[in-house]
Amino acid sequence: MHNFEKLLFWQKSIVLAKNIYIVCQEINNDEKYGLISQIKRCTVSIPSNIAEGSGRNSTKEFNHFLAIALGSAFELQTQLILVRELHLLPEEMVNTLLNEVSEIQKMIYSFKNNLK
Repeated sequence: MHNFEKLLFWQKSIVLAKNIYIVCQEINNDEKYGLISQIKRCTVSIPSNIAEGSGRNSTKEFNHFLAIALGSAFELQTQLILVRELHLLPEEMVNTLLNEVSEIQKMIYSFKNNLK
């Protein structure tokens, strides 16, 4: 069992989720129940799956939940690219978020490989 709160990529994913919630307030209400809802769900899924996996009984199970968290990070990346393409947020703001997502993806991937 791992203490997920000490995992840097979990900490960064919490910061990312907070940042996503803040910038989503900038997007018009027409998207509130569409794209924004989906973005918030997959963003929260990243640290949630890291935490859930850390409490599992085996490395194999933890690895599985890290894979789900990684998948959510790639889903978020895709949705942010769509936000950028639709000009729903300033490009610079989206690119900053995409850089955060990319860093978390790399950290999860590296941790998964070392966990085996």
